[in-house]
Amino acid sequence: MLEALGLTDRAGRVYRTLLDRPAADLDEIAAHCALSTVQVHDCLDELGHLMLVRASAEHPGRMCAIDPAVGLADLLARQEVELAERQATLAASRAAVTRLVADRAEHRAAHGERLLGIDAVQHRLEQMARATQREVLSSQPGNQNPVDLDASRGPDAAALARGIAMRSLYQDSTRHQLHTVNYAHWLHSQGGEVRTSPTVPQRIVLIDRREALVPIDPDDNRKGALHVTEPGLLQPLIDLFDQAWNTAVPLGSTAPDDPATGLTATEREILRLLGSGLTDEATGQRLGVSARTVGRHMASVMERLNATSRFEAGIKAAQHGWL
Repeated sequence: MLEALGLTDRAGRVYRTLLDRPAADLDEIAAHCALSTVQVHDCLDELGHLMLVRASAEHPGRMCAIDPAVGLADLLARQEVELAERQATLAASRAAVTRLVADRAEHRAAHGERLLGIDAVQHRLEQMARATQREVLSSQPGNQNPVDLDASRGPDAAALARGIAMRSLYQDSTRHQLHTVNYAHWLHSQGGEVRTSPTVPQRIVLIDRREALVPIDPDDNRKGALHVTEPGLLQPLIDLFDQAWNTAVPLGSTAPDDPATGLTATEREILRLLGSGLTDEATGQRLGVSARTVGRHMASVMERLNATSRFEAGIKAAQHGWL
């Protein structure tokens, strides 16, 4: 009980001994409490600091305990005053934080807030994750960093445990990355969903379909992101994700060839990108594969079309309605 008032166990024992044996000297107190005389001295100093003992008028050189009805009551009153002061300080701090958050909200642009640098983006993601109520949708183009995926497991597990739906969209090229496949299978085992597509929209994180993060520069995520809350900007991002998700294939299954053309989804996308004027290298970057892989796919398409050049393959693919 006395420990709750700030007394150590030793000091509490000494205090009780002084109350029960007011005539006891230092050695008797030490023997009764199983302490050394030095330890008893330390306890008397502690009790004196808390104003629970005073010098005895009847036994010079000794200390006597102040009656608990007075000493402990005064100690409790002092602690109540200290607690009230701490509560007042806490209330002032809470008000200062509220003002700071409100000031920052007022300075945000109506269409969203620019978050400069990786740290600012990470902090906002953490805030958004804590406020999530229903679902998290994410589109992640390109190859995935194993360090980033490992760092995501903890927050993702916590969100899924709260019943948050999670849908993640990756490129088909990640099917050949063991760390991404392992992460995707783990996410699926926890209740999340993962799909892949030859190409995916730019990097997007959507929270409850009411706020989103998109990169300021799609070619350099380290520059930061735009936090979007304006419905006029948010809805096209939601539509873009939904369209990509509905045409993507769950990881663990294989997209069937187009029965009308015999093309795979990747081959069709390569034809489309090359037909738009992109080089093999640029097409490979969009698909997350090498230029050599793009070349192999095109060679296969040319063989099926009996074309001797890519130009001829493009013409025949258009004639057949493949594009």
